[in-house]
Amino acid sequence: MQHLDPLAAHAFLQQTPAAVLVDCRTEIEHMYVGHPVGAEHVAWQEAPDWEIDPHFAVNVKRLVKGDLTRPVVLICRSGSRSIFAGEALENAGFQTVINVVEGFEGALDDNFHRGTLGGWRFRGLPWQQS
Repeated sequence: MQHLDPLAAHAFLQQTPAAVLVDCRTEIEHMYVGHPVGAEHVAWQEAPDWEIDPHFAVNVKRLVKGDLTRPVVLICRSGSRSIFAGEALENAGFQTVINVVEGFEGALDDNFHRGTLGGWRFRGLPWQQS
């Protein structure tokens, strides 16, 4: 698995039209916190039980129409869940999996807030809310 910061991940996506950006956060995070423009939503896990979706890799495989050579860029809140999701994709045979370090919101600051130290949104990259 490769690891790119948000700016490098955005540049990769711009240079690689076949790549797909997958937001693996919960549906609520994706909709209400916001998400990168063009991101496809495939949740790694959902509330309230937070169990990992056993069909995650199958759902991403559907998204890429079975082409496991197609690069998949994964983003979550801070770059942690996406590592586990990426490992699942690699175990399912995906050849190019990229984790966005910092995620969408970045790490917690000294006041336990996100979005002030890093992340896709903090870096000024295109994003939207549903």
